[in-house]
Amino acid sequence: MTYRKYSSFFFRLSSILTMFMLLLTGCAGKKKVSESNPNAYKVGLVFDVGGRGDKSFNDLAYNGLEQAKKKLGIQFDYIEPSGEGADREAALRQMAADPDVKLIIGVGLLFTDDITAIAKEFPDKKFACIDYNPQPGAEIPSNLSGIVFEEKKGSFLAGAIAALESKTGIIGFIGGMDSNIIRKFESGYIEGAKYVRPDIKLITNFIGMTGSAFNDPAKGKEIALGQYSQGADIIYQAAGASGMGVIEAARESKKLVICTDMGLEWPAPENMLTSINKAINKAVLTTIDEAMHGKFEGGKQRVFGLDNRYTDYVWNSDTEKLIDQSVHERIESIRKDILDGKIKVQE
Repeated sequence: MTYRKYSSFFFRLSSILTMFMLLLTGCAGKKKVSESNPNAYKVGLVFDVGGRGDKSFNDLAYNGLEQAKKKLGIQFDYIEPSGEGADREAALRQMAADPDVKLIIGVGLLFTDDITAIAKEFPDKKFACIDYNPQPGAEIPSNLSGIVFEEKKGSFLAGAIAALESKTGIIGFIGGMDSNIIRKFESGYIEGAKYVRPDIKLITNFIGMTGSAFNDPAKGKEIALGQYSQGADIIYQAAGASGMGVIEAARESKKLVICTDMGLEWPAPENMLTSINKAINKAVLTTIDEAMHGKFEGGKQRVFGLDNRYTDYVWNSDTEKLIDQSVHERIESIRKDILDGKIKVQE
């Protein structure tokens, strides 16, 4: 009886320890990427929900790492999210605990609280957060750079384009997670549409209230089909990987879609009116370059906006087939007026 009790106890203890070690060594799915130069400046990046392959901000961030490797000679590690990305804090801590990693980047607004806390805990490391979204008046650690874009101004242009190109007089908006940053996309879109066409009608929806809303293409497609059936002929989506569902709905309905973060003409070139791009790749490259050369700008939000076209709309050989030249000229005029302060768009 005693042997059985102890045998059972040690079996359970062994199982618990095994699970614990697996969590410690593999929970965040760390992947070594570049080891060609062990003395190179090393960057760690933690992806948000959707991970690599989201055709959105995660892929753009990774592209920035690749550019930094090619142009600056860095090496880097990255960590994929699990589930709804609930292990962000553990993943950031895993990167920060690596003595060779000098700069840690979190991709997405949902990192804000965790990366702020970890930056305070590791003052000798540098941190950066894409779409950093602190509470008003919150102190930003001096070793943390909050990278933000002018989503509302870019979305203002998207709204103007949609309203000017709409044939039905009804346009739609689909956001991923209902949050104040995605609300900026929505409000900017509405303001831009109303600026050029006051009588335009808008339909707006959000996919969900948690981070998983950025990784639900099926729901994105369902909502988009509903908006198209209500008369919308153009939908602006700010939904991460869920936006792929919106694109599919546009293709099936033979309607138009405006995307965000990066151009996605390839899935449905005849349905992609334009995209409001955030040059996350350029921002990542710039931040790494500055960190390497003693020019890191921490303790504040760093704005990458319409100026120098870090935030911009896509105008190329594909989109010019769908956007009338007169509309393009009008949008360029509006963009200039925003930069000159003649049109006020409060971020």
